[in-house]
Amino acid sequence: MRTSAFVYPWDVVGDPAAPARIAALGVEQVTLAAAYHSTRALTPRHPRHRVVTAEHAAVLYPPGDHWAGRTLRPYPAGDWAPGDAYGEAAAALAEAGLDVHTWVILAHNSRLGAEHPDTSVVNAYGDRYPWAPCIAQPATRAYLVDLAAEAAVRPGARGTELESLGWYGLAHLHAHDKTAGVALGEAGQYLMSLCFCPACRAGYGERGLDPEELAAAVRTALEPVWQGAAPSDGGWAGVEKLLGETMAAVTRAWRDDTARTLQEAAVAAVRAAAPAGCQVLLHADPVSYHCGANAGVDPAHILSVADGVVVPYTGGADLLTPFADQDRAGAVLAANLTIVSGMGGRPDTLAQDADRARSLGATELRLYHAGLASDGDLAAVRSALAGL
Repeated sequence: MRTSAFVYPWDVVGDPAAPARIAALGVEQVTLAAAYHSTRALTPRHPRHRVVTAEHAAVLYPPGDHWAGRTLRPYPAGDWAPGDAYGEAAAALAEAGLDVHTWVILAHNSRLGAEHPDTSVVNAYGDRYPWAPCIAQPATRAYLVDLAAEAAVRPGARGTELESLGWYGLAHLHAHDKTAGVALGEAGQYLMSLCFCPACRAGYGERGLDPEELAAAVRTALEPVWQGAAPSDGGWAGVEKLLGETMAAVTRAWRDDTARTLQEAAVAAVRAAAPAGCQVLLHADPVSYHCGANAGVDPAHILSVADGVVVPYTGGADLLTPFADQDRAGAVLAANLTIVSGMGGRPDTLAQDADRARSLGATELRLYHAGLASDGDLAAVRSALAGL
């Protein structure tokens, strides 16, 4: 199975041994971050540092002049990835014989929300989520589409993986998260992720819902949860139970349509900017109302738009099967496996997990994350991939 390892530019820049070490894992490809959110990352083998702090969401290359004068525009990285860190890392990895694909984070940007709070998702209580740009707002959509086209199509890139190309909500792991004190369940997470910014209020109104009544209904539905009642479960049936079938259906239709059209526009923009044959994949979840880095999608629709998807894999069929069932000839279904033991990964079972993923329809593997993994984790990966 074709395998790609995720890598940050700072894993490579300043470490001459990094490209050969990554190639020696047995991967054919790297998925190299070109636009990324804020993070604090270990670099266990780098000769100059052990921790990199990316203070805000940034592009890891010099942004183009076409952003000049625009209110919403990407932020260049600071000293954690100065200059064209992406380009420098990409060239070194390519020289080691690896295909380089870009890794582009889109609707996940805390600095954008801090400097332009009106761009953020607003919940039914009026709280803003600065990490979550509302993808219904025209200016935000234009920014995300243009960012996708620029960050995805870096010189020499043979493909791209677009992450967070959909709704973000409450669940985020934002800063030092203290949001788990009350168990919301899947239905409660959905209600707490509904947006009530002006654009979304107008969208609900166009579909026959009074946004004030909807917000009140959300608050009423959640009140027992805040008081200690067990959260509603049952997936979408739980949402319908809390909110009522009509309101639930209308909100989902609005959000599904909004995400779908953004995904179509972003993929089209990437293809228009990219050379022929550039592969475009989305990090995706097959449940369209789910929020987060793996955007909720309709599997049949997204495989008619993109060349394939990257899907979290934990040893089960729940996320892979809905995509595999579409029987789209040539579509990439990449199973994303965590190989960092300290982050819950199981590099020691990689060979078995890869075989299981293949039996469920996966055509490729993604390994998260070559730069974060320990030497022991990487040794287990080398052994597993040698046997595949």
